[in-house]
Amino acid sequence: MSNLELYVDSRFLSPYALSAFVVLQEKGLPFTWHGVDLDNGANLLPDYASASLTARVPLLVEGDFHLSESSAIAEYLEARYPAPAVYPQDPQQRARARQLQAWLRSDLLPLRQQRTTEVVFLQPSPAPLDAAGQQAAAKLIRVAEACLAPGAANLFGEWCIADTELALMLLRLVNNGDPVPPALADYARQQWQRPSVQAWLAQQHLAAN
Repeated sequence: MSNLELYVDSRFLSPYALSAFVVLQEKGLPFTWHGVDLDNGANLLPDYASASLTARVPLLVEGDFHLSESSAIAEYLEARYPAPAVYPQDPQQRARARQLQAWLRSDLLPLRQQRTTEVVFLQPSPAPLDAAGQQAAAKLIRVAEACLAPGAANLFGEWCIADTELALMLLRLVNNGDPVPPALADYARQQWQRPSVQAWLAQQHLAAN
């Protein structure tokens, strides 16, 4: 195994960097992380932009191989280091997990804008959700309830990376005091107790202080 490096945002607020960080932690792969100062445009500097291709975080480096975009990073690590798995083993459930990840990245823009990850990691937002935000929140709850079986601790029996990503999206509402069904709020809070997530939160706390 080559030395693995992960470039994340220096404030540890990126949900996508969190996802890649958690995958590495869950697989027990040793890696070195580097903070990228997005506020000052460090991701746009030529060396970083060239290495990452998309000039975004996260960026995984393994030897002379560079890969950006968190979903691509998760799938690469799953293929290269299959055990322990971060996706369901059943092909249909694995496809469902990836479907959920893709949806969380591409939809719910009003919610992501009005309940940024600062709500999850730093402090609540005083502004109420507008009509578009409320509509996005209702859609999130509908989809989450459809995907999570009553009383289930995880989406697909065993934990997978989609659990962390869904929990983070729900916590944008839960941590802000927006209405969320108790079962979904409990699910999100419990997911946040995983050691891999707690390792990220410890780094985020240090970055914030």
